[in-house]
Amino acid sequence: MADGMSSFWGPVTSSHEWCEKNYVFSSYVAEFYNTISNVPCILLALIGLLSSLLQRFEKRFSVLHLSNMALAIGSMMYHATLQHVQQQSDETPMVWEMLLYIYILYSPDWHYRSTMPTFLFLYGVSFAVLHSVIRFDIGFKVHYVMLCLLCIPRVYKYYIYTQDMSAKRLAKFYLATLFIGSLCWLGDRFCCTQISRWPVNPQGHALWHVFMGFNSYFANTFLMFCRAQQREWSPKVVHFMGILPYVRIEKPKTQ
Repeated sequence: MADGMSSFWGPVTSSHEWCEKNYVFSSYVAEFYNTISNVPCILLALIGLLSSLLQRFEKRFSVLHLSNMALAIGSMMYHATLQHVQQQSDETPMVWEMLLYIYILYSPDWHYRSTMPTFLFLYGVSFAVLHSVIRFDIGFKVHYVMLCLLCIPRVYKYYIYTQDMSAKRLAKFYLATLFIGSLCWLGDRFCCTQISRWPVNPQGHALWHVFMGFNSYFANTFLMFCRAQQREWSPKVVHFMGILPYVRIEKPKTQ
């Protein structure tokens, strides 16, 4: 939303503004709460990355955690500036991240090992180039939702084949954070006129960032558990300081 002090970044060129007054706290940060709310996602992705590296999970999971961090950093740049180029640094990593999820979910049963990563890589590069020259709006959202829908059958298959109740709880946390975060996003996007009259703005889009940070973490942890089961690494869901779940594995000595 407009208002606030003068902008360091100039006029808004992004296709969307959110239900937060611009440049209230600094002339360098357009949407303050929407910017800082990406910090939990970065921290959770860093925790996941360290767990993956220290336990020598497959590199795909390190890349996945790094993609979560890249997406959060891109989102910070977008909300801090409300510029079109920075908006692309948010939206393009969203697609790349979904392509990584598709690879992780489907690759174990894919018999032609090089074709899937090659196709997904070329698809991601092509999208980035196309997105840099053409402004998508509804098309981007439809495209992103279609990528998400491709993941659902495989996630459900992993869920029903997983017997460990702690791992199933991760999947339930994933769904819960997705549902609550989506409600926050929808409220901020479509009820801004009403929210603007409230004494306090609940910052629905910022809450979306926080919930989606946990959502990505729970999804990644669940997928790491499932993959460790496939590799017969005896995975267990344990909790850091009794709160934050992560996967602990025991690889056979031959590995």
